[in-house]
Amino acid sequence: MKDKVGIVLAGIGGFGNNYVNSLLDYKGEEIFEIRGVVDPRPEGCRRVNELKSRNIPFYNSIEQFYENGNRADLAVISSPIQFHCRQSCMALSHGSHVLCEKPIAATLQEAKKMADERDRAGKILAIGFQWSYSPAILALKQDILNGLMGKPLRLKTMTLWPRDYKYYKRGWAAKIKDASGNWVLDSIANNATAHYLHNMFFILGDKVNTSLRPEKLEAEVYRANKIQNFDTAVIRAHSGNVKMLYIASHAVEDNFGPVFCYEFENAKVTYDENGTREIKASFGDGTVKKYGDPTKDIMRKLSVVIDAIEKGSDFVPCSIEAATSQLLCINAIQDAVHEEIPQFPKELTVEDKNLCGGGPGIYVRGISDLLKKCYEGWKMPSEYDVSWAKNTGMIDLRHYDNFIGWK
Repeated sequence: MKDKVGIVLAGIGGFGNNYVNSLLDYKGEEIFEIRGVVDPRPEGCRRVNELKSRNIPFYNSIEQFYENGNRADLAVISSPIQFHCRQSCMALSHGSHVLCEKPIAATLQEAKKMADERDRAGKILAIGFQWSYSPAILALKQDILNGLMGKPLRLKTMTLWPRDYKYYKRGWAAKIKDASGNWVLDSIANNATAHYLHNMFFILGDKVNTSLRPEKLEAEVYRANKIQNFDTAVIRAHSGNVKMLYIASHAVEDNFGPVFCYEFENAKVTYDENGTREIKASFGDGTVKKYGDPTKDIMRKLSVVIDAIEKGSDFVPCSIEAATSQLLCINAIQDAVHEEIPQFPKELTVEDKNLCGGGPGIYVRGISDLLKKCYEGWKMPSEYDVSWAKNTGMIDLRHYDNFIGWK
């Protein structure tokens, strides 16, 4: 009988609840066991009492877990962004494989440190961009690699998700730095909708587990909420002749998306979460190929990593190299704007006591229509003669490898 894969969970609140649910609700052969939970405030987990009833030990820090002589085959890091690097490196140095939630970390320097520690340890370091583990996305990517679609021409994606005031009351939400001065750089493009920025680069990678690196970008970032960082972003990236447009906002009244449209020489690939929830490639000869729903099993990443550990493989679809292009964009934009995030005009902001069926929040009048217009026209807000729009100008990424930051 094979040994069970021992797992330590770091961060069980927020998205960490999904990992807890996946492990506690697992119905198959018992191939793993939870050996510890790391969270100084575990009450954020909806099933904390169930974990405790199983006599699973709790720790305030990942250092405390390992210092007590514990071992884990896999550390699942689902803590706030500023802890990803330290916790991942600690786990790797103690012989654990790591599945770290997206994004990799706050800065490119931290990502490099994590990759170096992975190489020294000879362990897996997977990043949890869930679409990169989806059979639908992986099948699409394989067809692109095989040349079925022809050369990529232009790609675009948009997600409009309202977020109420409560969303921003989490200690690190929309923070540039935390109270201790650690970089966080949390934003709509580095958290809730980071998947869709990453996915454009991921499907154009030259291998299953790599991503295309953008060569330049321009961005427009804004905030409606009283937060440090931005809640709305429009990013247009370029690599060679390929153009990629990403649009996202939390400062909207209603949910829309994600949607995407990826144009190639031979086909147009589309997805609409408000529609069929199915990725579809439409070819010039009238034929259509369907790939399925990329949201069907968002926690497949966990089973993929556990399976790799059991098989002694070091291959995972979303390696740290595959995830770096998204972080590259985030760091470059933050270096361009610093903390001077443009505020939407006050006269356009509306307070809603029941924002999109949730709690009290704020949205910007007309922003949804403007962003949808940008999506249809492949343009930035500033290209529609919007008086408040501010563009970063083109940022050269070819030699950008480190986040510069500011005091």
